[in-house]
Amino acid sequence: MDHLLPQAYLIGLIVLLGGAAVVVARQIFRVRRDEATLGRLEGVAKSSDRSCADLYELGSVQLRKRLYGEAAASLKLALKTADGEPAEAQALIQNALGFALAAQNNYAAAIRHYRYALKFKQAYPVALNNLAFALEKQSKADEALATYRQVLELDSSNKTARKRLKRLERTKV
Repeated sequence: MDHLLPQAYLIGLIVLLGGAAVVVARQIFRVRRDEATLGRLEGVAKSSDRSCADLYELGSVQLRKRLYGEAAASLKLALKTADGEPAEAQALIQNALGFALAAQNNYAAAIRHYRYALKFKQAYPVALNNLAFALEKQSKADEALATYRQVLELDSSNKTARKRLKRLERTKV
């Protein structure tokens, strides 16, 4: 009986360390994959045969790496080459560009791009959620409340919209 406690402790410690090792390894592989993709796509972005999809992917990787200025530039280029792309693709690009601009505290421009995204795809909860947050940052609480409610009409399980809506309702009272 006296030997079981140290063994259980040791096994628990090994399991905990093993789990931590898996999490760290996944993060390292993700960062390396993003670095490889970033290097490949930066070369493509400088070439004359760049596509809208490549520029969008580059912008997405730059967003994940928190390179917001570079992401905004890549996504603006993607928009310039997006003629003829499906509405869904254009909505994704507009939303991502809005996100890059909002991350730089340029909420007015971000709102404009979120609204463009919603013109291309009206039932787009992510763009609506982003729009509501940007409106909130611009002190447009009533419009933000209505937008969060729209998000919840489309996706009733959206935890972010539910949390932000409750917070706004509390501060408004």
